[in-house]
Amino acid sequence: MKITEAFVAEILKKEYPEDFQKIYDNSPMLQYLDKKMKAVHGNSKARRSLANIYAIYSILYFYQNEFYEKKEQYRHFDGYDYMKLFTFYRSLYGGSKLQNHALNSRVNGEFRNKVKDTVNDLIIMNNGKYLIHIDYIYVAGHDISRVSCMIIERYVELLIAKDHALISILEELKKLTDYSEKKDKIKALLTEDAEARIFEIISYAILKNHYKNITVFFGYTQDKIEEVALELFKTGRTNANDGGIDFVMRPIGRFFQVTEVNNYDKYLLDIDKVMHFPVSFVIKTKQSKEMVLEDLEEYIAQRTSGMFILEKRYRKAIEEIITINELQTWTEELKDSDIDEIIRDIDIYYKIEMNIEFEDGEEEQQIHDF
Repeated sequence: MKITEAFVAEILKKEYPEDFQKIYDNSPMLQYLDKKMKAVHGNSKARRSLANIYAIYSILYFYQNEFYEKKEQYRHFDGYDYMKLFTFYRSLYGGSKLQNHALNSRVNGEFRNKVKDTVNDLIIMNNGKYLIHIDYIYVAGHDISRVSCMIIERYVELLIAKDHALISILEELKKLTDYSEKKDKIKALLTEDAEARIFEIISYAILKNHYKNITVFFGYTQDKIEEVALELFKTGRTNANDGGIDFVMRPIGRFFQVTEVNNYDKYLLDIDKVMHFPVSFVIKTKQSKEMVLEDLEEYIAQRTSGMFILEKRYRKAIEEIITINELQTWTEELKDSDIDEIIRDIDIYYKIEMNIEFEDGEEEQQIHDF
């Protein structure tokens, strides 16, 4: 069985030079972790799954100090208290906003889906206490708890390095005085290979500053009509369950959804989620908006089998198509103060996304000392 991630293979080879492949082939827990770590790649669309990974790590972290290679003692152990584990994994990098679902059920359900032919749950739940099933800790005569922790720790180190790459770019942008250069560097961040979360944050910052320069006339009565600037709001974190709405606009009430060009079925699902209220799609593509719209309308015709009422419903729900091309053009048109505001907005929302906080003017990361 092939080990997916190179860093996982490196760690296993170092710890078990002769048996690393045998241990991997016989370890459902290692296979599960390996499959969950695609988010380290630069253009990965995979979620980080920190909740599930930290649920496993928190149990193994305490296990190592008390039961490493103490098989018989561990057989009589009844588990670690929920609050002890929950408090610990929320102290880890990116863990401050994680919920308890992973400990309670999510890991076991996904574990069975990703690793076939498993008999037992990975995490045993015992009236508010939790432990890893012994069958997954001992493999080919080895206690693999430490190597599993090493793999998780390395995964987090790689995520931290990836997360801070954008922060380094932002720090460089802040120091530049040539606004043409600033614009070029911002536009260069908008690529089809950009990580989904980064693209969403950058596109929001650009759209927010683009629309704030556009005004509409609004009022409940004719004598109280006022000129009002458009305001764009982000609905939450990029992986939030927001019902298909990533950004909303005041005062005219527009919905925006950030997506990719390769899955038109998701576009229709997003439209269905908001009951066919018009949606503007912000798409991570260099294709022209005309080409995307043509492809999308063709897909709608196929999907609805030409039924006029359904086709009309979906077509009317597409308010606007915005691609990388429009985002780059609008960035070029912005004044210097707006460019500084874009950099500031990206910085703020990216650090919120990464759970990176500030203290006394210095960047302080929520990173546990592994």
